[in-house]
Amino acid sequence: MFKEIKKMIEKYNTIIIERHARPDGDALGSQIGLREALLETYPEKKVYAVGDCNFRYSFIGKLDLIDPSLYKGALVFVLDSADPKLLYKETYKLGEFVIKIDHHISVCDFGDINYVDTSFESCAGIIAHMIKTLDFKINQKSAKALFTGIVTDSGRFRYEQTTPRTFRTAGWLLDTGFNLDDIYSNLYIEELEMVKLKAKLINSFKTTKNNVAYLKNTARDVVKYGVDVYTLSRGMVNIMAGIRDIYIWVNFTEDVENNRVLCEIRSSKYNINTIAVKYGGGGHRLASGASLVSFEEADKMLLDLDNLVLEGKDE
Repeated sequence: MFKEIKKMIEKYNTIIIERHARPDGDALGSQIGLREALLETYPEKKVYAVGDCNFRYSFIGKLDLIDPSLYKGALVFVLDSADPKLLYKETYKLGEFVIKIDHHISVCDFGDINYVDTSFESCAGIIAHMIKTLDFKINQKSAKALFTGIVTDSGRFRYEQTTPRTFRTAGWLLDTGFNLDDIYSNLYIEELEMVKLKAKLINSFKTTKNNVAYLKNTARDVVKYGVDVYTLSRGMVNIMAGIRDIYIWVNFTEDVENNRVLCEIRSSKYNINTIAVKYGGGGHRLASGASLVSFEEADKMLLDLDNLVLEGKDE
């Protein structure tokens, strides 16, 4: 399928790259990494990476602000998104041809070409593999962004989907000569206030009967803690990770702006993706998310997760 994608890249002069809203390191890394590689390989083409920002990852590159008219007659990539509901806007529909590339368990196909491979640890890993397979040119900017995507979505090469291919790809990217410390110093140096917030949340989480750890953050908490909804939800879910006898942990955060409760679920053992899908979400076997209508629905999900652990004990 990479050859088909290459044909479409060579056909279009304007290429726009999108990904899910509230981007993490993989979404931005794959997006910016692809943009830089395409610009290096096809300098005559106009290639843009668009969407909302996450300043935590601003060190890997800037995004583009473009006029919607540029979508007319353009090729649009949508990366790291299993469902169009996850996108910031529906601008991808304005393009002439859409290519979806993702590593999550698919919710639906919405591209003219849909390339999904759940064996990859990250979307950035897929993009790097594609660049290498198609013999595209790659520079330090592209490699740095893609490496960031791989290292964040693999949990620093610790998560289940990490394979020998992951390390081979990382080594290939490192061969471009970018400064590895530029990535790690930005990713893992934290502001004092964030460290204090994590301490508060560690003291606040609770557990169910079967040791499912959970946090419930209200809209008032979001204001009190002085952070955005995304930081409090996905950014803080793993404060409950790595604790003996806790195999599932989940973070619920109220999002008043969208009248939803954001849910991030993680596990070191059980397939929690089935529960996420039941509530309209998705993701991976051990890392998924969903958007719930209320904390009452969150309680129902907690019960399902608790039963998942109980069934696992019975087995």
